Amino acid sequence: MKKERPNEAASTASFEFDALNEAVNYRRALVKEFSPTLKGRVIEIGAGIGQMTQMLRTVPGLDYLQSVEPDPAFCHQFCAALPGHPLIEGTIADIPGGTDWNGILSINVLEHIREDEAELLSYHKLLHKQHGLLNLFVPARQEIYAPLDKDFGHHRRYSKPELRKKLRDAGFEVVRLRYYNWVGYFAWWANFCVLKKRGFSVGSVRMFDRLIFPAVYGMESNIIAPPFGQSLLAVARAV
Repeated sequence: MKKERPNEAASTASFEFDALNEAVNYRRALVKEFSPTLKGRVIEIGAGIGQMTQMLRTVPGLDYLQSVEPDPAFCHQFCAALPGHPLIEGTIADIPGGTDWNGILSINVLEHIREDEAELLSYHKLLHKQHGLLNLFVPARQEIYAPLDKDFGHHRRYSKPELRKKLRDAGFEVVRLRYYNWVGYFAWWANFCVLKKRGFSVGSVRMFDRLIFPAVYGMESNIIAPPFGQSLLAVARAV
């Protein structure tokens, strides 16, 4: 993951985690989406300060969750929030070999990694023995790549064809791949591409999460998957 200068890292972390604290319905929806494919022994890549981890620990059928986070400051906060939870300060390369894993969960991490093809190959290596499932969530659509993406250390935003190809090239069979949050696409474009804002408004995130997102998610999940979106959600099996 890209290393920012200290003042940038602190600012970015504050924007991200303050906003994520308000995105309760959004986090719940992601856990709901991935819950059916999170079984057995699972690795959580890029655990941050543990906000998603808290919800993941309640998933039925998830027997063991190994969290991984490269940032020492985030690890410190994680351990304070979730004492005793298995956490490795490092990256996928620090996961011990020879262990059977049934799944990997990576939420808004792959875009931070310049050599994303190599990262996917590392995931495949850990999942291949059990034909495990990679549960992946990434920012979508390069045309809305904004200054804030660069601030956050994003090297790219993905299209569906690009992500499908990279998964297949890494040895995965794509089980599920769809765009996510079409309203968020326009909100990101307006706020961060047009207005070029350099941070989230916590109040705006709270309003979107409580008033807008539940209806958007209900429509996308129960009526029709959108042809574009702010993010991409993928499930792929190591073959």
